[in-house]
Amino acid sequence: MQPIDEQRDFNYQKPTDFFGVRHIQYVMMFIIVNIAYGTRTILSIAIFPMTRKSVDNQGIPSYPEWEEHKNIMLSSFFWGYICFQVVAGQFIKKWGPKWFFGGAMFINALFCALVPPVGAATGYIGVIVCRIITGLTQGFMFPSVHCLISSWTAPQDRAKIGTFVYAAGPLGNVIAFPLAGLISDSRFGWPAVFYLYGALGMLWGLVYFIVGSDCPSKHKTITLSERQYIEQQQVVSDEKEEVPTPWLHIFMSPPFWAILIAHCGQNFGFWTLLTEIPSYLKEILQFDLKSNSTLSSLPYLVNWILSLFMGPIADYLITKGYVTTGTSRKIFNSIGMFIPALSLICLTFVGSDKPTAAIFLLTTAVGFNSAIYSGYNVNHIDLSPIHAATLMALTNSISNIFSLVSPLIVDLVVLITGYQETERELWTVVFCIASSVYLASGIIYDIFGSGETQSWNNLNETKNKPQEQKSTYNTFEDIKMDKVQT
Repeated sequence: MQPIDEQRDFNYQKPTDFFGVRHIQYVMMFIIVNIAYGTRTILSIAIFPMTRKSVDNQGIPSYPEWEEHKNIMLSSFFWGYICFQVVAGQFIKKWGPKWFFGGAMFINALFCALVPPVGAATGYIGVIVCRIITGLTQGFMFPSVHCLISSWTAPQDRAKIGTFVYAAGPLGNVIAFPLAGLISDSRFGWPAVFYLYGALGMLWGLVYFIVGSDCPSKHKTITLSERQYIEQQQVVSDEKEEVPTPWLHIFMSPPFWAILIAHCGQNFGFWTLLTEIPSYLKEILQFDLKSNSTLSSLPYLVNWILSLFMGPIADYLITKGYVTTGTSRKIFNSIGMFIPALSLICLTFVGSDKPTAAIFLLTTAVGFNSAIYSGYNVNHIDLSPIHAATLMALTNSISNIFSLVSPLIVDLVVLITGYQETERELWTVVFCIASSVYLASGIIYDIFGSGETQSWNNLNETKNKPQEQKSTYNTFEDIKMDKVQT
């Protein structure tokens, strides 16, 4: 039996419309991922004027007594983010993503805007509560996005569109870092940053309720040719809610565990860098707030630029038959994890007297990390188009435990070693830990990852078809049986 991705016909004629309904869905997803990452990121910059008195902006409230709670506030977003994603994935699978997606992101934006007044009224605990709620509501985002990409893209376009949408996250950081620094340093002060992103998110929610749709078959104005182009190449029907979630098969699947481990490693490394780069630039390289916020955004600008090439290249290699889907996913995942690991190791040998080299290595690490958007990050859809939202909810929920831990890793290293944030030795330990996690998770993904649709994608169909020889390991039991037979 050939791998399913090799059996598909990639020669369907595209609709003649230059910009179709599907492109509106992609753009809307791109915009909200951009805004959502901004709401996550702005606290990393706003935390400095929020917790330190400003001579120039004396009319703007600041709370020096919150300084010792800085890393707890930075990590609190993930306390909520990891809680609700599996449930969100099941809701989305059963009732569709549109209303959950739009409503959750509207509430997310509202509580982003509430950070300054709630913080002023209740203290840093109020900020933590608002951040937890923004995390809870963003738990609907990526399961929704995965479901929408599965429903709105043809198989040969997934890496390209997935990269386009997910790379909006780093671009959101590119915009949020300097914008937060600029606004915080202006007469409007750091509260205006939260008001701006709150307003943008709520506006997006209102527009999405009008133009968004769960899938092509439910959209009222899509052309027949565009709908056929998308749906005729998919291995998933519109009746997803009738297919039960094969929980046991999922957790017995090596390719699923490969994605999960890769996702955990990526989140630990990515969020360690995202939350701590501003502190590293300030405490070690001695950059001021404006320079800090601009330089903090540079790695994510390169990440976004490189992502524009990674997705199309991955799709080209698959469509032309040069590599299978699984091989492509492993190649790009390796680029996205091994180059950052090497860059961070090199960074430990760079002193504070060489800021240009340090910035170059940080930019290289974050920039090439964009390749993971064509690696494990779209692999859920390959394994199971029907259960893509559930798979993303599972891996994103579990992996964000590591996102939660990553801002606290500095505090842990300080506690164990006694090093302070102003000492280079502390950052050597932090970067070595992140590098080791990237390497280990990337290697495991290369061993156990797969690009084939798994037999448990639709067990209802599997039961009604004669058994054929499997072309890949679908469960750990398959591996055991193969070893016995050989």
